[in-house]
Amino acid sequence: MTLEEKYQSLLDKLRGYGSLAVAFSGGVDSCFLLKAAQEALGERVLALTVISDFVPMREREEAMAFCQRQGIRHELVYAEVLEIPGVNENPPDRCYLCKRALFETMKNKTAARGFSHLAEGSNLDDEGDYRPGMRAIRELGILSPLRETQLSKAEIRQLSQRLGLESWKKPSFACLASRFVYGERLTVEKLQRVECAEEHLRSLGFTQYRVRVHGNTARIELLPEELPRMMDEKLRLEAHETLKHLGFSYVTLDLAGFRSGSMNDTLL
Repeated sequence: MTLEEKYQSLLDKLRGYGSLAVAFSGGVDSCFLLKAAQEALGERVLALTVISDFVPMREREEAMAFCQRQGIRHELVYAEVLEIPGVNENPPDRCYLCKRALFETMKNKTAARGFSHLAEGSNLDDEGDYRPGMRAIRELGILSPLRETQLSKAEIRQLSQRLGLESWKKPSFACLASRFVYGERLTVEKLQRVECAEEHLRSLGFTQYRVRVHGNTARIELLPEELPRMMDEKLRLEAHETLKHLGFSYVTLDLAGFRSGSMNDTLL
């Protein structure tokens, strides 16, 4: 099936829903899904964005700006994620506990607003990693039209570019809780520290990054091609001093470079 045929298949699937609410993070996948849903269903689309301590302020603002530019109805869902039983203890199934609670809330809001279905933006590539949150999605009957249409991340970026969406080149993002080693208790202060550290890396011009936390040690992941930039003395010292000022005792650079889900290595 060609890329164009996959896109037409997606539009046909979306039209069949009648009306649709989309769990909208503002990332590459959800931007594409939401725009496709708007093309297929017109005004019978609602974007729902969770606002929580797990999501940086910049991501929230970008999600709001996208919906405003596209003229899509948008509602914010405020969630005290650290109060969800078990989540602040950060067990290996934290993502399941969190997503189960958040998607239940969004599913209820979907019904209350008169929309037929709730969809989320996971794609074909998401089937390869350890993703306990996918279990919650299956249990609650949340739709995954991108995955069902067999669209990969690369194909979604391609189609997003064709649609003129700026999100086509947006770096991948995961919730801030994923920066912590399993078993480390999560607090608002720790999450904000990571957010500030990653915002600093962004201000230095790095495009894809993570600040992984192991106690008081920050482990920086950068794209392999961007690792040499961090060896510039001025840049390296600035990053080191900023993260030390944020409260990290040690600041390290991961020589393997950026990789999604690297905290799952400890589960293997």
